[in-house]
Amino acid sequence: MSTLTGVNKQITSFAPPARRLMGPGPSDIHPRVMAALSRPTIGHLDPEFVRMMDEVKELTQYAFQTTNRLSMVVSAPGSAGMETAFVNLVEPGEKVIVCRNGVFGGRMLENVLRCGGVPVIVDDAWGQPVDPEKVQAAFSSHPDAKILAFVHAETSTGVRSDAETLCQMAREHGALSIADTVTSLAGIPVLTDEWGIDAAYSGSQKCLSCVPGLSPVTLSPAAVEKVQSRKTKVQSWFLDLNLVMQYWGDGHSKRTYHHTAPVNALYAMHEALLMLQEETLENSWERHARQHQRLKIGLEALGFRFLVDEPYRLPQLNSVFLPEQVKEESHLRKRLLNEFNLEVGAGLGDLTGKIWRIGLMGHTAQPENVDFLLEALSELLH
Repeated sequence: MSTLTGVNKQITSFAPPARRLMGPGPSDIHPRVMAALSRPTIGHLDPEFVRMMDEVKELTQYAFQTTNRLSMVVSAPGSAGMETAFVNLVEPGEKVIVCRNGVFGGRMLENVLRCGGVPVIVDDAWGQPVDPEKVQAAFSSHPDAKILAFVHAETSTGVRSDAETLCQMAREHGALSIADTVTSLAGIPVLTDEWGIDAAYSGSQKCLSCVPGLSPVTLSPAAVEKVQSRKTKVQSWFLDLNLVMQYWGDGHSKRTYHHTAPVNALYAMHEALLMLQEETLENSWERHARQHQRLKIGLEALGFRFLVDEPYRLPQLNSVFLPEQVKEESHLRKRLLNEFNLEVGAGLGDLTGKIWRIGLMGHTAQPENVDFLLEALSELLH
């Protein structure tokens, strides 16, 4: 007999409402990806699952546009992808130039500090891209910096920074580069090999339109060499790539057990990456850009203004100031959610209460979603 008291006997199976997800993530999930979740669970070392893992690696290479052998999916969300990059590449006492122009640049800084690194902070205003001239000045003042870390697509503001230029600077100064591509992967170009990104990580729930909780990552041969030649142990056992690599396979040795992978979630990731390959990256980029233009025209007609200047604006994450007649943004957001089952995101940090973040990511980036949002806003505002 149970000794527990106060158990709520009214609890039943959870039935979530059907929402249109037009916030900063997660995004809407395609029925094919949802169906993949329900396939029979098999063991995480089953030969068929191992075969599928090899395909996930290959599809991940395509998404990142790289030949990096260490391309895989971390069994945890994008924040763990971030931590994977930092705990493996940053050793105590090493200088790391950290570009901070939003929330997630701040999280990079926190990772550096927790790894015992010495941060050199390059600050830019929220809504502005990373200034390469400031980065150049940081390298000039700190020629011994080992790593340059920056957010390619800042989810808190919707601004895109020039990853190609920043990575070139890192190479010229003998440093490795870490790029946060959580919101950019599959939404805008992420050309890992062409730009020379040494470590990139992303998230499953953004432009890949997969279930939340997974993080694709890729490391260059130079980054792998740094991991394997560390003088100190990686501070995280679970995220230590020296161990995880043996589970995902290096193409030569037999796979060894590391952790029980999220089997069904990886089915979903496989399907999402396969759908990206079928659509092609170029078509995915173009689709996101096209729906952004559709949204931009409609929002500006309703009195919304964009936070980010057009040359640096992310098509998949639109940060906007609301029309002047809206005095309380949270009230309007709640009405969208309650009356139209439509979710948009609020601002973060200093932008709390000042902006919305409207996502057009992955399967969400469809004309019918844009039109539905614009019609709902028109009705509520007028």
